[in-house]
Amino acid sequence: MSAVVHFFLPFFLCIALANTDIFDNVLVDMSYDHYAEQRVDQLPAFLAMPFNCLVNVGYIIVGVYWLTRRMKDPLTDYAKDVFALMALAYGPIQWTRLATLRRAPCVLDQWITLPIFAWVPVWCRYITHGWSTRYAVIVEVSSVMSYFLALLHDRGFDFALGVHIAAALLQGAASQRSFGDQVSLRYLILAALSCVGFVLLKILDYELAKFWLFQKLTGHFWSKVCDILQFHYSFCFLTHLTQIAHKRTS
Repeated sequence: MSAVVHFFLPFFLCIALANTDIFDNVLVDMSYDHYAEQRVDQLPAFLAMPFNCLVNVGYIIVGVYWLTRRMKDPLTDYAKDVFALMALAYGPIQWTRLATLRRAPCVLDQWITLPIFAWVPVWCRYITHGWSTRYAVIVEVSSVMSYFLALLHDRGFDFALGVHIAAALLQGAASQRSFGDQVSLRYLILAALSCVGFVLLKILDYELAKFWLFQKLTGHFWSKVCDILQFHYSFCFLTHLTQIAHKRTS
């Protein structure tokens, strides 16, 4: 229950702020022209781009799957549940963005990405040094506030996201060095490769659409598939590493 409260309170605050005029100057794409997949006019708005819309079900499936799995340790359960709730919320946000093309869900789509990546260093520190509420609050609040860089520069969000991705990968690698085995290393590599695919396939969406293989299932679609896999393998890596750490320290 604490994970639900601790996730949804800041989440609803972000929703409320995104629906004000604070972020009116943030550069976000509010057009289907941003995507290589062609809009199907005959379909309702929530299926306007069928593949890019339906792929968001994947986040919900991953979120529900990990939310229903129980860990032996309550703190591990808490860390896992917060991360699972992030996955569960992220899919509907992106789907709403595509269905409405309104600024608020476009802002939220960007904004929530940052605390999602920031949760990986929080969980990694829990593995290596034990749980610290103070550290978790500082990291997540700093992550949420970093989105305001988007108000200072058109590439402010891209910079913040780059820092978050780098921090997650570095902390994951550090945790692997401290407690990892071959299984956790495999999960870490798969999560990192999924992250690379998530970034590159999104950037190359239109370039890839020149090839028939990416004209229906576009680069942006496969980017979301990689993002969903990134979530799943991050769960696998972090839960497995937590179990190893607990066995070694008990």
